[in-house]
Amino acid sequence: MPISLTKESDVDVLIIGAGPAGLMCANALGRAGVNVRIIDQRSIQVAAGQADGIQSRTIEVLQSYGIADRLIEQAAQLHMAATLHQGGIEGIFLDSMRVCGVEVERAIVPTAIQVSEDISELQDPTAHPVRVVLKHLEAPSGHSDVEVVYAKFVVGADGAHSWVRKQFAIPMEGEQTVVGPAYTWGVVDIVPDTDFPDIRNRCAIHSHNGSYVDMLDPTTGRVDKSKMGAEQLMEVAQKSMHPYKISTSHEIHWWTLYIIAQRVAAKYSVHDRVFIAGDACHTHSPSAGQGMNASMNDTHNLAWKLAYVLRGWSSMLLLQTYESERRKYAQELIAFDKLFAKQFSTKSTSSAAEVSEDSVTHEQFLHTFKTFGGFTTGIGVHYSPSAIVNIAHQSYASKLTIGQRMPPHEFIRAADARPFELQDLLPSDARFKILVFAGNTTDKLQLDRVRVLSAELDKPDGFLRRFGQGTPEAIFDILCISSGTKEETRYLDVPAILRPHWSKVLLDDVDLHHKSRAGGGYESYGIDPAGAIVVVRPDGYVGAIAPFDHLGDINDYFATFMVTPTV
Repeated sequence: MPISLTKESDVDVLIIGAGPAGLMCANALGRAGVNVRIIDQRSIQVAAGQADGIQSRTIEVLQSYGIADRLIEQAAQLHMAATLHQGGIEGIFLDSMRVCGVEVERAIVPTAIQVSEDISELQDPTAHPVRVVLKHLEAPSGHSDVEVVYAKFVVGADGAHSWVRKQFAIPMEGEQTVVGPAYTWGVVDIVPDTDFPDIRNRCAIHSHNGSYVDMLDPTTGRVDKSKMGAEQLMEVAQKSMHPYKISTSHEIHWWTLYIIAQRVAAKYSVHDRVFIAGDACHTHSPSAGQGMNASMNDTHNLAWKLAYVLRGWSSMLLLQTYESERRKYAQELIAFDKLFAKQFSTKSTSSAAEVSEDSVTHEQFLHTFKTFGGFTTGIGVHYSPSAIVNIAHQSYASKLTIGQRMPPHEFIRAADARPFELQDLLPSDARFKILVFAGNTTDKLQLDRVRVLSAELDKPDGFLRRFGQGTPEAIFDILCISSGTKEETRYLDVPAILRPHWSKVLLDDVDLHHKSRAGGGYESYGIDPAGAIVVVRPDGYVGAIAPFDHLGDINDYFATFMVTPTV
């Protein structure tokens, strides 16, 4: 009987596509200890060009993985943003992944994918219900170029023409904007020589001189891309920026043209076993600089949920929140993008009396730019109520928004009065952060309330012990933040369960030398003086808030998606 030369293997998560979305996912899962593979059809990584704008929220996310410093070092820094070509960004991920033992497997393409129809298998998180056939394009001589992989989960991060999406006939809903020069975008990556004074700011230039060049094929009436190149794009840029000058004395390594398409996939998953992310599930114009940022934040949202299910900490229900959160965001992004792209592509006029469907005033353009600032930076992304977003008790931290990211603020460490940025203490380590704003612990009555809370937290039916899998510190990271002063607060007075390490007690007070922005945190977050519990999800978003006497609501929050270990 002949022996099959086809290699077979199994894996927890197979990622198809090693662009920013796929690399973010692989890096996050690798750091979480998940058995993950990532493949890409390209023999080498992107060297230059493609996406390059990094928005504020994405920088925060990269910082939470400990890789933002290299980005800041290499990137061109702008006000509220940074730019680094996609090859540089991919390089940062590749080096981070390598530390976790994860490498991109290149020159490999999927040729077939099948998901089991067995309900019991689909509902079993330990099963491998996805069969993927891979073709190794550079297989050594004498070795089979075919491999069959059995995966628990597959993530398709394979771009706008996603093979994964097409295999499951997932339609893209939306429209391709009217074809024509006005809606054809040219992008060129350069090191600029310019006298434009705001070159280091994030700018959108709406010029009276226009940004149009004739690219129409007279026989078809469609855009003829052969009429355009890097030199022509630079001519358009110079015309648009007049009277300022822009050119480059460096070689232009990358440029492209593309027609705006504003579409969202009809669904983001197949049986919660195969997921699509990034450009595979949403496409839009470059006007707001969201493409790569949205893509990376898709898989930042998905990775921790996969890790929780794979570890047996959460039910499969948790995975449904990926589509509900990220697809809604993509729909909002497309709605905004349609408005912004249209304003970019229409004629600028200085008079409100001259405004028509084909023109826009500078004031209208600026209003849109400012109104959606929180959205374009990613700071204002807001997830709706769900199993992991419980909006009860919002008033106990009135200036935090449940469903949005935990905003930054500096506090001082109680043990040594050193200032720390709170976001730096909330790393993306696949743990929920339980922030106990304990009130003024130098007040005896308040300290008594904190001790009562601590006793409740330590009960067998409390979330720490009920869902802690025997090692609650692996799932829940507790920080206690007192409003007492550094002169009067004794951090050892805080109950032990709220200070698992001496560094975990913070104070809302100024530092010794008044050189930081510490202090005023309770006011900045709108924390009730009597205290509050704030649950921050592993992806940095506020999931729930509760006063001390409603700890049961926090227990119920986790009970909706966490799994009690079997004896």
